[in-house]
Amino acid sequence: MSLEDSATVVTGASSGIGEATAHEFASRGARVALAARSEDRLDAIAADLEEEYDAETLVVPTDVRDEAAVAELIDAVVDTFGGLDVLVNNAGLGRGGEVADLSTGDYRAMMDTNVDGVFFATRAALPQLAASDGNLIFVGSFAGQYPRPGNPVYAATKWWVRGFAHSVEGQVGSDGVGVTVVNPTEVRTEFGSDDGDAFAERFDPGEVSEPEEIADAIGFAAAQDHSTVHEIDVYRRDKFDGW
Repeated sequence: MSLEDSATVVTGASSGIGEATAHEFASRGARVALAARSEDRLDAIAADLEEEYDAETLVVPTDVRDEAAVAELIDAVVDTFGGLDVLVNNAGLGRGGEVADLSTGDYRAMMDTNVDGVFFATRAALPQLAASDGNLIFVGSFAGQYPRPGNPVYAATKWWVRGFAHSVEGQVGSDGVGVTVVNPTEVRTEFGSDDGDAFAERFDPGEVSEPEEIADAIGFAAAQDHSTVHEIDVYRRDKFDGW
């Protein structure tokens, strides 16, 4: 199970789980395309990967909500790397609050990013992944498995991601494509900053999962060459204390 010389794409690669996944892939010899809206941040991460691992990188500023931009992302990766072996659908957006108070703008932003963006990337990548017997990985959430009263719309988008991923798995498995959903709970990242303190500020090191732990699970799934890792849940050990 090797990622050596694999052509990989990580969406939402400018921070958190996406950035950690880019490091995980590069450390294992993969060629890494980094996609997100922040070009400056992507350039800095790409420079780190090249310096630390002598990795081949490609920076493609991309808003996953833009159908044409996502298609151009996959085309750019194929043109540069000669194909595609792994897509990580990591880009996501969360907004909390009571449904009665949630603005239409916040609702649309979550749906456009977490649903449409995942669909656009998956659709564009599937022909290439079928050609390479590659792996398609979705970053889901515990919110896609259990009720999440604090942010029901975000939870609904992650239920969609999980249902979509497993249904796609049934459709493309015979084409040689592996499909995995990785479900974290709280991770010490910038996630949550739009509603207050980011998780990186709310939790001390060791209290919840680190981005590198999620990236390690993603790397394990991405390196499979004939089997599918159906689903991986990653959460702190006391998650169910008191349930």
